Amino acid sequence: MTDSSPSRTVVVLAGGISHEREVSLRSGRRVADSLLQRGHRVIIREPDASLLSYLAETSPDIVWPALHGASGEDGSLRALLDAQGIAYVGSESAASQLAWHKPTAKVIVARAGFATPDSITLPRETFRELGASQVLGGVVAHLGTPLVVKPAMGGSAQGVTVVESPDDLPRAVVDAYTYGETALIERKVLGTEVSVGVVDTGEGPFALPAVEIVPRSGVYSYEARYNAGETQFYTPARLDDRAAAAAADAALGIHVALGLRHISRVDLIIDADGSPWFLEANVLPGLTETSLVPQGILAAGLNLGEVYEALGEAAIRDAA
Repeated sequence: MTDSSPSRTVVVLAGGISHEREVSLRSGRRVADSLLQRGHRVIIREPDASLLSYLAETSPDIVWPALHGASGEDGSLRALLDAQGIAYVGSESAASQLAWHKPTAKVIVARAGFATPDSITLPRETFRELGASQVLGGVVAHLGTPLVVKPAMGGSAQGVTVVESPDDLPRAVVDAYTYGETALIERKVLGTEVSVGVVDTGEGPFALPAVEIVPRSGVYSYEARYNAGETQFYTPARLDDRAAAAAADAALGIHVALGLRHISRVDLIIDADGSPWFLEANVLPGLTETSLVPQGILAAGLNLGEVYEALGEAAIRDAA
């Protein structure tokens, strides 16, 4: 620990019942290990029916929600932690809600002056009532192909499909509905896929080096994200200085526009002109051994445990 950081009791929340449970457990263990190495007392807890009473009885110094999916990222748990006056790492409830709903986040980001691919948001009810062929025909006429279809709320690329042909669009939409009631159909922007982590330990947010993503299959799927060897990463990304600066500026601006706090990850496509296009923002980025934000932290010459510790201290200050 640094001289200014006392030993803390930290409850890491991991697991849950979302589709991203296994990723959450891996993220939680990595955070816990890093904090244990810094000398803190760390307890890993599932978000079960006894959680709120447990937190009220034990009064930990910090809660670290490593819960991916709705249970950790839609803002509801964070609102309950606020109600109990518990310090926690990550964005507050309202900002989490905005970022979690991808169509809403895209509107906010576009109004803040950042480019984001044209898209159509398609609830399952509309898909059924107006007829699949009519609806999807209109989508293709407006957006063309290729397209990216994804659940409007979700993470880890679950339910995401790249559509090259209109014939493949109906199945892609149905797959997205497996993970939620609304699909986001987005024009695919060709270019270099990067993720930029943003960290703020109390002195203002700063962008980590961009991580370039090159999946072997050509699609950064769930398997490509979490199976070692399925994706090649370049940290920092192979961008020229102007494009790298534009990516960093966009990530910072989007983090601020969405009202995010402590730690986030902004996913971008850098087009052939070096311009960034916003895809989505993550209020709880993966922190596994193959995740992108830890790669960015290390590429910046920082220590994972020291950064996680500093974020915890920022959470305590913000809750005071």
